[in-house]
Amino acid sequence: MSDQSVNEEDEDKENLDPAEAAEAAETEETPETNPHPDCSTAAEPREDDRDPGSDAPARQAAMLDSGGLEEAASQTDLTDAEQHGDRTDDVGNSTATVKVRLVPEGHVMTVAFAIGLSIQELKRHFASELKVPAELLHVSLHGGVVEEQQSLMALGVQPHGSIQLEMSSSDPTGHPLRPLRPPQQDSMPDVITVRVHTDQGEFQQVVVEIERPPQQKLFLGGFRHRLTGAEFHHAAVQTPPRRRPDRGVAVFSRDTQTVEMRSRAQQCPVSTSTQMTGIGCYVSCQDDKLVAPGNYITADQYHDRRLRAVIRLQAFARRWQARRAVERLRMERDRRLAWQEQEQRRRREEKEEQLRDERRRWRNPQRGEDFTLLYHALERWRCEEEQRIDSSLRGAERKAALCSLLEQETQLIASIGRHRIAAQHNNRDKAVSSFLDKCAAPKRWTAADGQLTQMDSQQTVRARELRDLYCSVNMAAGSQEQRLDVLMTLKHTVKEQDCQLTRDMVELIDREADLMMRGVKETNLEGLRKRISTLFLQYIKTPSFNPQAANLLKVPQSPSQLKNDIFFCRGCRRYLRSAAFGPPAGARRAGRCRACAELDNNARRREDFSRYSGILSRLRADEQRVSGETGIPLLLQEQDVCHLVDVVWGCQSALSACSDLHDLVLVRWERRRDWSPWNCILLSKDETSAHLEVESVHEAYGETFVRSVEHKHAVARRHFSQIPAVAEYLRRQEAAAPGDRLVSRPITTATGKHPAGTSAH
Repeated sequence: MSDQSVNEEDEDKENLDPAEAAEAAETEETPETNPHPDCSTAAEPREDDRDPGSDAPARQAAMLDSGGLEEAASQTDLTDAEQHGDRTDDVGNSTATVKVRLVPEGHVMTVAFAIGLSIQELKRHFASELKVPAELLHVSLHGGVVEEQQSLMALGVQPHGSIQLEMSSSDPTGHPLRPLRPPQQDSMPDVITVRVHTDQGEFQQVVVEIERPPQQKLFLGGFRHRLTGAEFHHAAVQTPPRRRPDRGVAVFSRDTQTVEMRSRAQQCPVSTSTQMTGIGCYVSCQDDKLVAPGNYITADQYHDRRLRAVIRLQAFARRWQARRAVERLRMERDRRLAWQEQEQRRRREEKEEQLRDERRRWRNPQRGEDFTLLYHALERWRCEEEQRIDSSLRGAERKAALCSLLEQETQLIASIGRHRIAAQHNNRDKAVSSFLDKCAAPKRWTAADGQLTQMDSQQTVRARELRDLYCSVNMAAGSQEQRLDVLMTLKHTVKEQDCQLTRDMVELIDREADLMMRGVKETNLEGLRKRISTLFLQYIKTPSFNPQAANLLKVPQSPSQLKNDIFFCRGCRRYLRSAAFGPPAGARRAGRCRACAELDNNARRREDFSRYSGILSRLRADEQRVSGETGIPLLLQEQDVCHLVDVVWGCQSALSACSDLHDLVLVRWERRRDWSPWNCILLSKDETSAHLEVESVHEAYGETFVRSVEHKHAVARRHFSQIPAVAEYLRRQEAAAPGDRLVSRPITTATGKHPAGTSAH
């Protein structure tokens, strides 16, 4: 091309600044313009390519596929005969729009794909796009799985047509299907249809796939052709970035970090000199400094000074390490002393709390165990006084003192009885109130989210109404009108059912109302009101009137349940449920009920087993924490622990002879074996932690001490082997280790009676 033509072409083009080019790019609908002035292009998305479920999210700048344009250009050169002939290869190379829906996310990805390629090639393409292994992808069409060998042409896809497939992952947890770019960045479709004007003057539809650039390119402006009006953008926007040439060497760092070191000696030429004062040249000496030489240091002196410095540094470093070690030891000692002090304080407070609780039980007894404690203290006081009288008095004085002691004991027993009656009355009111509250309580359950859900049924609402009415009946009498209102409400409530109980209640209510109208004093009406309250409580406890009471009654209403759960008490000669009997572990059959056993204890023996309940509860908690199951400790009762502590171990620690029951604990003798009466030792709480650290008791303790402990184990084995449940456990243990020891069998007699000293079971 000549210079004149080049200048004319330059004059026909006017440069565009980046702002004008950006405006033109915003108004332009095509992502790329055809550089030929005679060929016009129109790029518009196909209606089939628009995703109806998406809102056309914004995406990064797109680039036209150059291969698609080349293919379009090559198609314009085809002859009419070739276009209408049978071209199987060309049809296979034709592209179609493939829309893939990702399951279960619902994202839709669109791509232009050759219809002659197989589904396996399509899976490889999407595997690279989604960063998921190809073997984990499954392609389906209309709910059916598509084989990998099938092509799009075999699925019925026409050239330049479209098809929608579904793709899922066999491992949705480890490899979910998510597009690498968020949908918000999509502003253009993945595939567009471009209408190209060929040289023959025809328009041809070409499917063009949009390539997403890996980085954001800067817009550098462009120019506009004056004659045709075509706009051309900068080449950097329309072409991929320029790649650096491959040097054939793998470079892992910058060139500035790999430097070649080279040593080279230089010598000044003879003509070089320093500037100094001379003829015709004056140099100021105002800023000159006078340098005086110092003392010369030899190599030995230098190394000696370095050695002393190193030794000094080592001394300071070792001093610092020693101080840290001492500080660590001091902190450990302080923590140990603080822990010991805390443990001692905790044990002291625990013992004081037990003593305070015992004194509180003496002063204000409320339960049966509290009164048993009082009777035990009374018996101990009587024995001490009797010993004092026997040791100091003789003859008639002794008899008079014993009579006075008997009279004091009688008065104390009567006082305890009065306290017991008052406590029973108070406990009865608490029991009735608790029974009514349980009947009126709504049904509760915990939902899946952890919240507590409550529901009222017809039975709970009925029970709540009866509870409120019972409280109103027992409330202190106010005015006469209020009492009559309560009585009328109660009368209408019980008249709903006709039976002997309701008729008696109605008669008593009418009687009280008549007496109140006659002006009778309230003190004379207390007995009548108590009868009404008692009958109404019986009415509430009847399941036919209050269905909620059936779940809380101790005696079942079904005769079939009473048949196998009733035993005969040989003390009070009554038939009672099994819950009324509280025998020790050595009993074999039902004997006396709890009331008879307690009455006999208060009258004769007056033993207090509540002191051993703490030892038994501590033993069960330790075994549950160590082995996860209690075993034999769950079978033992307070009476059995009393025999084991008092008779076998003499009520004192095996090591320190401590006799305080609040400080004694039953622990394992050999910690590798389960607890049993023949594998235990009685120690104080301070000795327990040290004993449990012992690996071998035969090496830690002396032979004499070990033999004495084994003798106590033999005594305990001989006594507790008479208990059926413990004997069965012992037989299983002996079967596992035969030839160890003989086991005594439970004692049974022909008459069915068990030996003296054992209670009923």
